[in-house]
Amino acid sequence: MAMTDVLSAEDIKKAVGQFSGLSSPIAAESFNYKKFFEMVGLKKKSPEDVKKVFHILDKDRSGFIEEEELKFVLKGFTPDGRDLSDKETKALLAAGDKDGDGKIGADEFATMVAES
Repeated sequence: MAMTDVLSAEDIKKAVGQFSGLSSPIAAESFNYKKFFEMVGLKKKSPEDVKKVFHILDKDRSGFIEEEELKFVLKGFTPDGRDLSDKETKALLAAGDKDGDGKIGADEFATMVAES
């Protein structure tokens, strides 16, 4: 399954572009997951679609999105996405890791999206 099976390719392009630092004044160290989830259209999706996006981002299929996978979260939406900085990655992990196990599970991801 591709991300474009769940989300609009145009919304993905706009949202990833917003945080690329190339086509907007928003540059590196500026990733805001709440704004990104809203721009990409994830916030309006059903719980089932949110879970599909989670599974696409869970590259190693462990059932969790670990810190290493979070670094490449924008690439999970489109190959043109930039890598998150270490600071952005740690902030995203801290926002999503509600139980403190160092990774984001499907329910934690759904909560992050709902709270965005």
